[in-house]
Amino acid sequence: MKIFIIMAVRNAPDELIAIVEAYLAKLERDGHEVHYPPRDADQSDPIGNRICETHRRKMWECDRVDIFWDSQSFGSHFDLGMAYMAGKPLKLIHIVRPDPDGKSYLKLIMATQDSQRKMLQSISASQLHLEEDFL
Repeated sequence: MKIFIIMAVRNAPDELIAIVEAYLAKLERDGHEVHYPPRDADQSDPIGNRICETHRRKMWECDRVDIFWDSQSFGSHFDLGMAYMAGKPLKLIHIVRPDPDGKSYLKLIMATQDSQRKMLQSISASQLHLEEDFL
C-alpha cells in the first residue's frame, strides 16, 4: 500500500519526529511504500512550490493518508485539503495540537474516518468480490 504521511515539518518538535519515525519504520518493515515529507520532499525550497508539487504528485499516487495532526501546521492544512479533494481515505494516527472548539479540521478528519469505516463495514463480502472483478 502507498501511504502519504501528513505531519508538521517546519518547527516539528523532536518528540513528534521520534513518534513518526517509529511509525514509519513499522510501515516500511511491513512492506508499505511511504511518503515521509522530511525525507521525500526537498525542504530547501525557499518558496514552497517544489514541496507542494512533490506532495501533490505523491497524494494522487497514494492509497491512504495517515495523519499526525497539528492544528498549528499550515503545511498540514494544505496537505489535508489535497487529500480531501482527492477523496483519499484518512487515518488519524496522533494528535499533536488539537484544533480549538467549534468547527475544525480535526473534526472533519474524525468524521471522514468514521464514515469510511461505516461504509466498509456495510459492504458485504459478495459486493467486495464483484468490485475486485472490475479492477
